Amino acid sequence: MAQIGRILMALGGALFAFGLLVALLGRIGPFSRVPGDFYIHRGNFALYLPLGTSLLLSLLLSLVGYLFFRR
Repeated sequence: MAQIGRILMALGGALFAFGLLVALLGRIGPFSRVPGDFYIHRGNFALYLPLGTSLLLSLLLSLVGYLFFRR
């Protein structure tokens, strides 16, 4: 059980680091305004739909998964 705990802590730390990286890149990096992201602002209502960013991240994560888990 101790080994499972260590694995879960390592995965949690990696997930935290990845989330921090995504948050920082979202403000200053290439993911701040990707073509295909929609921003609607009317009065007191604002809606942001990051469709282009979602597609780009999905493509990158699929590529990483393919490279690490291929046989």
